Amino acid sequence: MTTLIWIAAVLVVIGVYLSWTAGRLDRLHARIDAARAALDAQLLRRASVAQELGTSGILDPAASIVLYEVAHEARQAAEEQREVAESGLSQALRAVFDDEGQLEAVREAPGGEQTVAELTAAVRRVPMARRFHNDAVRAARAVRRHRVVRWFRLAGHAPFPMAFEMDDEPPAVLGDRAVGR
Repeated sequence: MTTLIWIAAVLVVIGVYLSWTAGRLDRLHARIDAARAALDAQLLRRASVAQELGTSGILDPAASIVLYEVAHEARQAAEEQREVAESGLSQALRAVFDDEGQLEAVREAPGGEQTVAELTAAVRRVPMARRFHNDAVRAARAVRRHRVVRWFRLAGHAPFPMAFEMDDEPPAVLGDRAVGR
């Protein structure tokens, strides 16, 4: 009789551990979803500000066209091309704002200070949102690598989480402004 009690106790402990691990994995997947939504919002905000700048007529015509087209491409990119399109927007922002001249032109326009503040905030928040997302992905991957999770299929049918890799380096003039705040 005591053997049955011990076997039942061990099975209960194993069941509790498996349930706790499955719950932890579920929370990590929810965290990934929330971080991805926040990242998408920040990427959309950055692309919107860039697109607005591209159509404002403040920048020179070549810079306006480049910025508008790349921002439009980033907003319309399919999921599998999103990282490349967002990296292209980062590169275009660095090319357009490679010197203080373009930034001063924006700043001197009506509402320019607000536009520069919006662009600086958007450019600064994208790397933070991407870092939060990739940290959540890293944590979920670490749990999913455990043998127990694989053997008992505790992840269910959830897709394997993928990090979002892109070039998110801000233009030097906007990065300096963000640090100065």
